[in-house]
Amino acid sequence: MPLVKPQVAPSRQFFTLAFTAASQLYKSTSLADQLERGEIHRGPNHDELLARKKAPLFVRPEPNYPQHVPLYGFEKALLFAGSAIGAFFHPERNEFIVALGESTAFPYFLKQLKVQMLNDPVGRQILKERPYITSESLNLAKLKQYPDNTLARAYVDWLEKEGVSPDTREPVRFIDDEELAFIFQRYRQCHDFYHAITGLPIVREGEIALKLFEFLNLKIPFAGLGALFAPIPIKRAQRSRLFNIYYPWALKNSFTCKPLINVYWEKILDRDVDQLRNELGIEKPPDMRQLRKAKITTL
Repeated sequence: MPLVKPQVAPSRQFFTLAFTAASQLYKSTSLADQLERGEIHRGPNHDELLARKKAPLFVRPEPNYPQHVPLYGFEKALLFAGSAIGAFFHPERNEFIVALGESTAFPYFLKQLKVQMLNDPVGRQILKERPYITSESLNLAKLKQYPDNTLARAYVDWLEKEGVSPDTREPVRFIDDEELAFIFQRYRQCHDFYHAITGLPIVREGEIALKLFEFLNLKIPFAGLGALFAPIPIKRAQRSRLFNIYYPWALKNSFTCKPLINVYWEKILDRDVDQLRNELGIEKPPDMRQLRKAKITTL
């Protein structure tokens, strides 16, 4: 007859497994306590392995300049996507505009601007001296004392008329290369000079017209995106003025205007603004505010 193994009661099996598990857990805890007290020899790589295990998954690199925020590739992609959507639906919110500008300021385009600056004596001077435009550095009170029709008066009068200040320009944070960050900061801070010399207001329509002009002159991707997508949600009358008046003006002037990144605006504040436009190759566009008022009057 075949041998029959005696059956073990289920309750006995359970207690046996529970006892075994508890014994192993106790041994593991005991070993851990002994390791912590140094009673058991640790391998030569124990501390190194322990440090690796405790190290955070992402370690942000050291910043390359003051206020720099280094980002990983996926963070830059998220910054672009979020700021692009935000800028489209809320163009009045400056944080979206600032983030979109820096997330699309790819090194290739900024390096092209750097080459333009290095090939120009004034551009080289700007790169060397690193000017930073603020209301204090320009001394706005002094600019008001300049004669009529000078660049200084055109600039400060435009600031007062539009209710803006050079101090509102945010510092660059998300561009990794320090020199390229300065070039983009220079573009950002000179934006109001472009407004002043063209006379375009800061209303949405005026910003879009200037963005196309900037893109054609400086090849800044952010400006091109603004000129391409920003006209979509605006009113039909505004879009008509852009396409029939200001976009043709921007295209025409793009063939004659010198690279504006090489203009040292702070050094030529005493220049006659009409003569300066002629030298730069800029034709002043029709007064946008007057056209907008005329349109409202005829309604």
